[in-house]
Amino acid sequence: MNFRERVLNGELVTGTWLNLGSSVTAEMASVLGFDWALIDREHGVGDQIELMTQLQAMGRNSTVPIVRVPYRNEGSVKLALDLGASGIMVPYVETPEEAVEFVSWCKYPPVGRRGAAKGVRASVYGTQFETYFPEANNSILTVVQIESKKGVENVSAIAEVPGVDVIFVGPFDLSINLGIREQYDHPLFVETTDAVIAAAKSAGKPAGILVLAESRIPRAIAQGYTFVACGSDGGHVFNGLSTVASLFAEAKKGRSSS
Repeated sequence: MNFRERVLNGELVTGTWLNLGSSVTAEMASVLGFDWALIDREHGVGDQIELMTQLQAMGRNSTVPIVRVPYRNEGSVKLALDLGASGIMVPYVETPEEAVEFVSWCKYPPVGRRGAAKGVRASVYGTQFETYFPEANNSILTVVQIESKKGVENVSAIAEVPGVDVIFVGPFDLSINLGIREQYDHPLFVETTDAVIAAAKSAGKPAGILVLAESRIPRAIAQGYTFVACGSDGGHVFNGLSTVASLFAEAKKGRSSS
């Protein structure tokens, strides 16, 4: 059973965000037992070369690399897939038509319109193209983000689009668009995200979310999310450095007052 099949079967798969453009932190994440890791090209650091090195760093381990493209753009999707992404997340999907178009970029003909090339990393530079090509349409995971009021209004239709695999809540943008920035326990946010989960479930699709605090993981799972990420490499590094810096600041205060 490939990773996409596991996700569609409703297995709880857990991951983290990679926004530093670092092959080192990508490799760290891949040796720690995460089911998947999201390489963020929308808000993260890095260009095509960094994306390539992150995918290479994760290649020796079982953590599945998903790439969030910067925007709904066919070229960005094609590049990430050719470099070896196992799935694509697209931000800010608001209509079923946008979802249909996105899916077409991820699938080879006759299902979609993904351009084919043999000598790319995804097919091990052509040496495994005859294996990769017939399996790609069934193995590439497609994830659409719901981040706006319009997206929520159309979420049932979006979830019903054939080839859309995961309905993923973008909590920060969604909270801003609802006028309740970062109020993730606000009744409106809970009601809205419950509606997204229900739409995904009705379509037989898994729902996903990124939580920023470890304490929120159990609640997300209890709500019905099965494609769950927590934190980011950038956040973990910053928080760790912040803790050490605070300890040093306190130590300096103690010396100056003595």
